[in-house]
Amino acid sequence: MTTRPNFRVFVLALFYVSTLACSEHGERVPTGQALYLRHCASCHGVSGKGDGPVAASLQIRPADLTAIARRSGGHFDQERVMRVIDGQRVVAEHGTREMPVWGAVFAEELEGQRQAAYTVLLHGRALTDYVRSIQEK
Repeated sequence: MTTRPNFRVFVLALFYVSTLACSEHGERVPTGQALYLRHCASCHGVSGKGDGPVAASLQIRPADLTAIARRSGGHFDQERVMRVIDGQRVVAEHGTREMPVWGAVFAEELEGQRQAAYTVLLHGRALTDYVRSIQEK
């Protein structure tokens, strides 16, 4: 008896999702929204409009994250957003390279954990997906 390819894909997908949903100790991995509220909302605001409680104290107003796609002609460039989040792309508003960026912050928080580098990538992906979900037309 042969196993159908669709069944194998389903089983692999189920395993993958279950590993993403729980950490090494059975704790839930934070959602993109939870990561956003913890790391981004103080500057960008809960709604993503750039009106967080810290925004007024900054020299340059934080970007309206709900307008990323609109500013790019309707295209949400997920690779660019991920590079901004993890620090691969310098953003003047985030300060110099000496200022921590989220990729470095996540790496420090997860240091010593199994598959920390992979989890850092997943956090960036989750944040990117959340920012995509708050885009306004």
